[in-house]
Amino acid sequence: MAYDAGMLRCVVNEINALGVCKVEKIYQPMNDEIVLMLHAGRESLRLLINAGSNYPRLHFTNSRTENPAKAPMFCMLLRKHLAGAKLICVNQIGYERVCELELEAYDEMGYKSKKYLICEIMGKHSNLILTDSDKKIISALKIIDFSTSSQRQILPGMKYELPPKQDKLDTMQITESDFELAYDKASPEMKCDKFITNMFLGIAISSARQIAYKCTLDIDSTLETTNKMLLSNAFFDTFNKIKSNSARPYIIYDPDGAVVEYSYMPLEFYGDGFVCEEISTFSEAIDLFYAKKSKNERIRQRSADIFRLLTNAQARVTRKIAIQTEELAECEKCEEFKLLGDLITANIYLMKRGQQRIRVINYYDESCPEVEIELDNRLTPAQNAQKYYKKYNKAKKAKTELTKQIELARAELEYIETVFEALSKAETESDLAEIRDELYHSGYASRMKNYSSGKPQAPKPLKFKTTNGYIVLCGKNNKQNDYITTKLASKADWWFHVKNLPGSHVLLQTDGEEPPEIDFTEAAEIAAFYSKAEGNNIAVDYTHAKNVKKPAGSKPGYVIYHVNWTAYVTPNERKIEQMQVK
Repeated sequence: MAYDAGMLRCVVNEINALGVCKVEKIYQPMNDEIVLMLHAGRESLRLLINAGSNYPRLHFTNSRTENPAKAPMFCMLLRKHLAGAKLICVNQIGYERVCELELEAYDEMGYKSKKYLICEIMGKHSNLILTDSDKKIISALKIIDFSTSSQRQILPGMKYELPPKQDKLDTMQITESDFELAYDKASPEMKCDKFITNMFLGIAISSARQIAYKCTLDIDSTLETTNKMLLSNAFFDTFNKIKSNSARPYIIYDPDGAVVEYSYMPLEFYGDGFVCEEISTFSEAIDLFYAKKSKNERIRQRSADIFRLLTNAQARVTRKIAIQTEELAECEKCEEFKLLGDLITANIYLMKRGQQRIRVINYYDESCPEVEIELDNRLTPAQNAQKYYKKYNKAKKAKTELTKQIELARAELEYIETVFEALSKAETESDLAEIRDELYHSGYASRMKNYSSGKPQAPKPLKFKTTNGYIVLCGKNNKQNDYITTKLASKADWWFHVKNLPGSHVLLQTDGEEPPEIDFTEAAEIAAFYSKAEGNNIAVDYTHAKNVKKPAGSKPGYVIYHVNWTAYVTPNERKIEQMQVK
């Protein structure tokens, strides 16, 4: 669900339940994200504030992200004003997606001073604003001047003003009569979920759908087909729980085990196959939902240079293959050149120097048609024949060379696809460093500006443990794939790879034992999950590691094998995450 006002209210209650906290450290791992290290009693917590356009939110997090070597200016400013400050409380302003962190800090003279850190969690308009005790803006994560917005500016020195109010009813203040009046005024053809989101503040569409579903078991029901009292009861039952701080957090998993939603109520409208699981805290639910998304966003930002390099290389190789394929099609005419040379030689006694063309019978065709041959009047008949033979030999050699070059270009295209796949699986800065180093040593150094290969580090592939305790290693990029297959694998270990698609090398370490069937299946599921394959019944090849060979001089991650079996599996993301050894 979208991070709506109800979710913000639940998180604010969680923060306030800790009492007064001390701000120990402040980090800015991304341009639009701030992390406050808080100390509450004997507990240290990480409060994440994201003011980006994609995933704006406020919650505690257990994720530890890599911070830039040099802190950005806004982070330095927050450290100046808030380092060592006490977080007194957090207040949600009305039932909007805006809250203020009230902090007690010390100014340059050592006197106590109150500061406010205001979080506006409003999609592309999200922002984080630092003000003094009089709500005068000190600075903001996103400075908004008159050229950006003519309605509302966020500039240092200006008085902070709330975002413009929406023409909606306050969800926490309305009465049942207010709800019924709004219901009566609305169009009967309006869908229930649209009625709720359009008329009342701070409600996400998924919450509105669940309220409608509780009444009619249909998310597409209209006001005309829905009982007014039932809808009112479902509405107030939901938001009275938020008002009384008795709502509970939930995570919804799809049939494949992937997280699809989080909420402050069980979302039953998803139907059969989806699992709704209650989580201990709202922050944990949000953190679980955004863990992969935010990590992917962070990696996407930091891997923009690699993505641009690969995209350009892919386009260049694709154009090269298209041009060479056209040239190869032209080379198919080489046999025609030989035929014309043979016909000139066979009819040379009829020819004289200075002729521009000649018509002869094609004895090589059963119907013996006449063929007109273009001649160079400056050459003798024998020289004209040699000219066509030279064209034949040239086209024949070009055909051989072009075929070879097209194969090499297609191999490079396949290699680029494997790097794209590795980039999609990268999780840390070290993973990106390995991909950059791989590209550098694969001949892309000239396209990687200001990059120099550093001291090589031992790759750190993913590690999993199967049901019966066997270790499974999985490479996240070609460098790790080579390391697993050529350095770590013993002859008796089992090697897995998705069939005929880019994917990770997966190694089931057995110490010479024969694992049960379930362990083979789990290793195959890991190989299918960490590949480009999608859907159900994914084909995965597996064989003893001794059967896997790496040809000399081949690209990173490239191997060959001729003896193998094939398993068909459907990976489950949640199951694989539970198997991973952190």
